[in-house]
Amino acid sequence: MIWLWAVLQALTLIGVASYWRNLPIERKEETPDGVVVILSLRDDWDGAPDLMARLQAQHARFRLILATSGHCPAARDLASREGAWVQLVSAGVAQDEGQKVHKLRAALGALGPDDRYLVFLDADIAPPARLIGRLLFPLARGKADIATGYRMLLPGRGWMPTLVSAVEMQLATLPRSATATMPWGGAMAMTRGVADRLDLDTVLAGRLSDDMAIGLAGWRAKMRMRPVRDLLVASPIDGRAADLLAFGVRQYRHVRTNSLRMWGVATGVVAAQSAAWLWALGWGGWAAIAIGYGAAWGRALVRRKILVSVLEPAQIRQAQRSLYWDIALPFAVAWSHLAVQLAAACSDNIRWGGWLYRVKQGRVTSMSRIAG
Repeated sequence: MIWLWAVLQALTLIGVASYWRNLPIERKEETPDGVVVILSLRDDWDGAPDLMARLQAQHARFRLILATSGHCPAARDLASREGAWVQLVSAGVAQDEGQKVHKLRAALGALGPDDRYLVFLDADIAPPARLIGRLLFPLARGKADIATGYRMLLPGRGWMPTLVSAVEMQLATLPRSATATMPWGGAMAMTRGVADRLDLDTVLAGRLSDDMAIGLAGWRAKMRMRPVRDLLVASPIDGRAADLLAFGVRQYRHVRTNSLRMWGVATGVVAAQSAAWLWALGWGGWAAIAIGYGAAWGRALVRRKILVSVLEPAQIRQAQRSLYWDIALPFAVAWSHLAVQLAAACSDNIRWGGWLYRVKQGRVTSMSRIAG
């Protein structure tokens, strides 16, 4: 059994090392004309001056669509202040699909004839100046149909933000297929032609999760969905333990309600690691514990190298807080990850953005506002 445990731990280390080895050294960008960036905004969006400064510092030129329900004062002020390069789209309130999806569909309807490249960003990220140019590079060179980054959580202080970030870092540093990765809606790009081939408006209609809907449709259409590995995009996270736990459960509930098979494979892998840690601590002896901790420390070392390679110095200091869990209690990360996956299987209800959605096979079957 100890040999099986050693092999399992070696594989986890090799996986993280593979991500690090495949980070591009030359981070080439493309800056074509006809780029539109779409931001879906909640009504309580505060204008995000840091995000706007980062967008204005992008190497690629673009126009910006702010997609709102029509009741976001900060978006309205920004559009009136910035002029022609910012377009405000009012989608109204969704009745049979996710609010974010509803706003994205409204933005798609507002595209102009010169919009050739579509970039979808979340409003809570801190993107590097290369972000848009890097997403466009594989599209403009004909190497991908959809290009995507992934989030790198920047936890606040405290045990729960760092634990959630440690779990998320396991996903962020997984080895990825060069042509068949699932996109992340927080930093994703495609050409207008690909959007038309997918019939993107129809793909999104009635859905709650934009990235799951687009990713699954892309797989079915055999599109090349390429990860831009150096785009692990900083995304701050903090708050109450209950809210952070709900965030983790919601991510996996999106997966399970869209693809039971994908959820099952992910849960099976984490369950195997969790059970193996239980054996190592209970029956494996000191040798098994040493192997487990040695691999965990190795993963933490490689992950720090990844952070140094893709993030800004201040972001590195925040992101590496989550590495302390791998160093001190690596089994707790695996068990917490499994707990979140299992909790996601307990209901089809998803609470998100002040709404309670019931989802079946990726489609919203009912929705209601959450009181308070």
